[in-house]
Amino acid sequence: MKHLIFIFSIVSFFALQSCSLNSEVTYYKDSTSTVTADLDMKEMISSFKSMFADSLKNKKELEEIEKLPRTWTSIYDLEKKEGKISKDPDSVRIMKKVFMKSNFDQKDFTGISFKMDRFAPSDYNYIKKGFSKADNLPIDINTVNNWNGKTLTINTDDFNKEMMLPEGDDTSKAETLQMMQMMYKEVNITLKFENKIKSITGRHDWITQMDDHTVKVTYDMEALSGENKKPFINADKKIVITTE
Repeated sequence: MKHLIFIFSIVSFFALQSCSLNSEVTYYKDSTSTVTADLDMKEMISSFKSMFADSLKNKKELEEIEKLPRTWTSIYDLEKKEGKISKDPDSVRIMKKVFMKSNFDQKDFTGISFKMDRFAPSDYNYIKKGFSKADNLPIDINTVNNWNGKTLTINTDDFNKEMMLPEGDDTSKAETLQMMQMMYKEVNITLKFENKIKSITGRHDWITQMDDHTVKVTYDMEALSGENKKPFINADKKIVITTE
């Protein structure tokens, strides 16, 4: 998973300006799901280039990220190109399901997209083992792996974990929140279901049903912590979405 760790390290390095993270999760009746995430880094890159124009080290890091493939390419193919294919069959299976690409507006790099295609719950658990706490995913996968083909259970306490906010220490939490607010201008996850939604049990301010097959999760950074913390109107601990 060398390339995945490299990508997320680069994303953390570029946390200098606000960007937007939009994800879409499609849930299938065979208990698998596909996650696609688009990280819009236009503002961040523009600031980076102006602030570090004379730094050779930072210029090289920007050049490396701009060399990433511009069409969907599996991690397996990226590793194969460098002659570093794993002999572990489970790793090979996972790498063939994970894709990434860089995005450009004409000649200007604008961000990165990721895709985890038709993952089973066991696949999510396997890929999480490949990341240390420091190399965590920008948005964790706790909200997408409790799917059994008919019912999705969301533990809203996981929202703090997904934004990588530490537990307990208010000072550490405030510092982390400040960093996340700089890094993410907007964070949205769209949940799409192959079968029609039958019912939703529980309510949360961040979760809205859009239509018979779609639910949207919108993260509010100020509601997580800090001096301007907003009280929730609806904040049930569990949201259960049942499909037909």
